[in-house]
Amino acid sequence: MTRLDLAAIECARRRIEGLFVRTPLVRLNVEDAPAEIFLKLENLQPTGSFKVRGAGNAVALLSPEERGHGVFTCSAGNMAQALAWHARRLGIPCTAIVPDTAPATKLAAIRRFGATVVQLSWDEVWEIGITRRYAPLKGWTFVHPFADPAMMAGNGTIGLEILEDMSDVDAVVIPFGGGGLSAGIATAIKAKHPRTRVYACEPETAAPLAASFAKAVPTEVHRIPSFVDGIGASSVLPEMWNLVRPLLEGSLVVSLKEIASAIRLLVERNRVVAEGAGGSSVAAALAGKAGKGRVVCIVSGGN
Repeated sequence: MTRLDLAAIECARRRIEGLFVRTPLVRLNVEDAPAEIFLKLENLQPTGSFKVRGAGNAVALLSPEERGHGVFTCSAGNMAQALAWHARRLGIPCTAIVPDTAPATKLAAIRRFGATVVQLSWDEVWEIGITRRYAPLKGWTFVHPFADPAMMAGNGTIGLEILEDMSDVDAVVIPFGGGGLSAGIATAIKAKHPRTRVYACEPETAAPLAASFAKAVPTEVHRIPSFVDGIGASSVLPEMWNLVRPLLEGSLVVSLKEIASAIRLLVERNRVVAEGAGGSSVAAALAGKAGKGRVVCIVSGGN
């Protein structure tokens, strides 16, 4: 699979049916918000994040030979869990390369799903995402955490569900790490409802997409590590920039304080547990950055 379009997303939905939760769309219980805010609860997936959709589609498309070599990925934690979950289900050897700053809870979950964990520096992990190679695993099959049409098509099934549940949605806000989630959802929504505004969101400590939109070219920024570990890189891969630029209205930048406040609010008002990335979309909507009307926030994970 080399093309991301509505047909690919619809095929992915049929291919991974029964392997993921069709997550609910619920109203955020806040009366004085600047918009009608709704939550797409991907934290309810079996591995705690949306990644189980894309990873399921990517693994389903591997040949028997590729599966036999074993699979590996580089990940802040959520993709590693998702790939390990599918690999265990299919009896495929799996290795996850994660940053040495990954939370212990994510590491424990990866190991619980049966994968081998390799910890490297954040820069080394990002480099593997660029080169798609890791010498000790030569011969293994690399499953990219975001820059893979199969991954993005699986992610795009979220967009189909949003439109089925709310055909008149005005805006969708999507946490942006590498861009695979934004590309998949935006492709689905723009194909079926082009008037819907689709935004990415990033933390102020690592917002390369916002910088890229400001300069109209892929731009590198200084990344400051924070508790928001599931999104926020130092750069946007050129192929991802070319893909998301025409699909998104821009990237909404939120502070760590705003994200922490949104996470607390989700627990207090909706009894929803979100990780930093998952809270960022809600933070952007609560700040009024996505505009008025019906705004759907992707709560991308809860790990």
